[in-house]
Amino acid sequence: MNIQTRPDPVARARELGAEITAAADEIERTRRIPEAVLGRLHDARLFRMLLPRSAGGDETEPAVYLAAVEELARHDASIAWNVFVANSSALIAAYLEPAVNHAIFADPRSIVAWGPPNASRATAVDIGYRLTGKWDFASGCRQARWMGAHCPVLEADGTLRLNRFGRPTVRTLLFPASEATLLDTWRTIGLCGTASDSYCVNDVFVSEAFSTTREDPTLRRERGPLYAFTMQGLYATGVAAVALGIARAMRSAFIRPTTWRRSMLPIGPACGSPAPTRSRARSRRQTSPTRERASTRSSRAARSSAASATCTRFLSRSRHAPPISNRSGGSCSACRPRSFFRA
Repeated sequence: MNIQTRPDPVARARELGAEITAAADEIERTRRIPEAVLGRLHDARLFRMLLPRSAGGDETEPAVYLAAVEELARHDASIAWNVFVANSSALIAAYLEPAVNHAIFADPRSIVAWGPPNASRATAVDIGYRLTGKWDFASGCRQARWMGAHCPVLEADGTLRLNRFGRPTVRTLLFPASEATLLDTWRTIGLCGTASDSYCVNDVFVSEAFSTTREDPTLRRERGPLYAFTMQGLYATGVAAVALGIARAMRSAFIRPTTWRRSMLPIGPACGSPAPTRSRARSRRQTSPTRERASTRSSRAARSSAASATCTRFLSRSRHAPPISNRSGGSCSACRPRSFFRA
């Protein structure tokens, strides 16, 4: 079955799992998504889950969208992050004229990327705006065909444009990615493949049609139920999906396979205490109930501490999770199945 004919985006994401896992190391090393994997993501329409159908998207319901991004994050968090950000940016189409959406999204590989608003401002001119400024954290900008900027607007008289609530409006301006200069600033210890770099523009003209504001729901042109959700709410859904996928992969690494639990967790002598002998077992039975309970608690604490150290070492070796530090000496909460520590 062609990946585009899969019944839902979760199935399409799952089909790409092995390919994404195989590319994960390269993605972190090069800080880029390989072209072959990027093409597969486009073919699977995973960048278009939240784009309106009128603009060539799928208008996927939030629960299914969350599950699809979570499935991607199980295999590589950078890819999942870029997919969630691209879908979040596509929500701007609900506020644009159909002709503008066609200009931006008619290309099936078109992605919009942008950074959060800052002190940069646009200047209002005839039939549009002049834009100069620099923005950061533009996840996915390396594969974007269009860029955006969120900024207040200076009127011709130098005053800030106000919205209907009497506060300075923040307007979104869209322009081809070729108008922006990308700055290689994203050098991190994790999520390297998101390429959340900075970008700048210098005196770029943006026509009025290619601008809108996300802050006023009454300006929304799409009336489908998906777009009744706030953009911030759908942003949060995507972020949560990435976190859930990472957590699911981490959990799977802990419990796979069953033999790891038996061979890796130190029991008995590995806890720093000698193996019990018959005489010691008899003397233990003869001790008072209070001392026996205290001894049991001490034994559990020793096994818990040793198991925590094992989990720490295992995490440090895992490709899917960074090293962790457990200074308290107790077991880490993420790896504490009850069956591990029963007396």
